[in-house]
Amino acid sequence: MSKAFTKETEPADDLEEEVIHTTSSLPAGSRNYITPGGHARLMDEFQWLMNKERPHVTATVSWAASNGDRSENADYIYGKKRLREIDRRIRFLTKRLDMAEIVDPAAPRDDETRIFFGATVTFANEKGDEKTVAIVGVDEIDTSKAYISWISPMARALIKAREGDVVTLHAPGGTEELEILEVRYQMIPMEPFGQADEAEIRAADTDSR
Repeated sequence: MSKAFTKETEPADDLEEEVIHTTSSLPAGSRNYITPGGHARLMDEFQWLMNKERPHVTATVSWAASNGDRSENADYIYGKKRLREIDRRIRFLTKRLDMAEIVDPAAPRDDETRIFFGATVTFANEKGDEKTVAIVGVDEIDTSKAYISWISPMARALIKAREGDVVTLHAPGGTEELEILEVRYQMIPMEPFGQADEAEIRAADTDSR
């Protein structure tokens, strides 16, 4: 192993801890890097909320308001609550999309052996166990696919390293060295926002009533 590049970071020995350490907030003044697929997903959710869900809930609230006493009208009370939630999410998505800087992982670059946003990285720990992660935006984290945020401790340890370099993580069980085996830049698949997401959101809203 070459130790040409060694870095120490905060504790993070698995992808579950990446989520614990990474929130939806971005460091002050930083750019909101995001892949094309992740950006499309946020845009699709925004359009669904604006053009379908909000008009639907607004119509329900108007109908409920016409039925008399609003203080005991469950449809009206829930509808107003849901509208506040929708508007809050729309404001969040608007800010995220306004700040977005789309980076295509598959775009040609001068140095494809060095790790930056959008890289898919395979590394090995001291036991020889290998793991592959993809470095994505804060709104694209998916532990089931080993997608980690670019501001997470693990990503910060990997970024700027090259194939053959070693980075050091302070894991809960102690310090662990990881050797970078391979760096690739390729399309990172993202699930599009669709009917399954709509159904899940509406089901969650129904449960919260």
